[in-house]
Amino acid sequence: MVRGWNFLALGLALAAAGCGEAASEKAAEVRPVRTQVVEPKPFGDARSAIGEIKPRYESDLGFRIAGKITQRSVDIGSMVKKGDVLAQLDDQDYRNKAASAETDIAAAQAVLTEAQAAEGRLRHLLANGNTTRANYDVALKNLRSAEAKLEAAKTAMKLANDQVAYGTLRADFDGIVTATGAESGQVINVGQMVVRLARPDEKDAVFAIAESILANRAADAARPEIVAQLLSNPEIATEGEVREISPVADPVTRTFQVKVTLKDPPEQMRFGGSVVGRVKASTTPVVVLPGSALFDKAGQPAVWIVDPASGSVALKPVTVARYETDRVVIGAGLEKGDVVVTAGVNRLRENQKVRIAEGSTP
Repeated sequence: MVRGWNFLALGLALAAAGCGEAASEKAAEVRPVRTQVVEPKPFGDARSAIGEIKPRYESDLGFRIAGKITQRSVDIGSMVKKGDVLAQLDDQDYRNKAASAETDIAAAQAVLTEAQAAEGRLRHLLANGNTTRANYDVALKNLRSAEAKLEAAKTAMKLANDQVAYGTLRADFDGIVTATGAESGQVINVGQMVVRLARPDEKDAVFAIAESILANRAADAARPEIVAQLLSNPEIATEGEVREISPVADPVTRTFQVKVTLKDPPEQMRFGGSVVGRVKASTTPVVVLPGSALFDKAGQPAVWIVDPASGSVALKPVTVARYETDRVVIGAGLEKGDVVVTAGVNRLRENQKVRIAEGSTP
């Protein structure tokens, strides 16, 4: 019986020794990893947005009087010169008013002539003492009233002629018709849009930018230059400058409208075309790592740093400035020369021995 217990004790000792050796081997395990040496560099902003080409200056043109359109001379896409006729109203009523105003002038002129003659006679009689001052004052009052009525008739005539002229809608500047709001035969009100006219040589690229991109932007920050490319043909491109950033987000999409004035846009960049906009300027020196380098430490981003002397790794918290599709931009937490593990991070632990695999980024 004693001999049996001895064999059992010997078996347990051997098992314990085996476990110790296994633990020792696990502790001494060296894992291969890929690494990247930290080298902060200026980083071009790779983010882009799709926008639309719109005219910088665009005006809704309409009649200054109400009436019925008899003719619209232009359609969407028509090129017009300053002074060209765009549309015409039925102006017969206004011509009649002008004719009536002309007869009113003739009548006022006749009354004025009579009043002038009466004032002249009474002035002469008053000088000779053959009439009273009161009679002369009445004649003088009638003369001043006749003069005022003639001026009023002339003003009414001018107004009537202006209304006749307002029956013809003309272009205020050289441009291209981008929209129409009324057709021939339609009765319109004062100021109703009939033709929308845009200046063809002044173009904007208009983008809807996400709220998160502008959240940290300082109000007095310099406005960056933008490279705009046609979505259908990226070879057709031009530069632009941010001209306007909407201070209020769209209530539905929560995006901000950003207008970029294009510099010498190619003819192929027509109104309504889709463009891709990218920031031209580079950022301050930052560290760019593959997305696989990030590790979660208590809900905060971190990376594994390799100690070249001991060949072991340690976890180091970092601040992520921006996430992109397959990489991250590190804003703080790393120093030049740090060796960061970029692959195999999920199988590492503190003080884990590692071996740098071939193909690691220097």
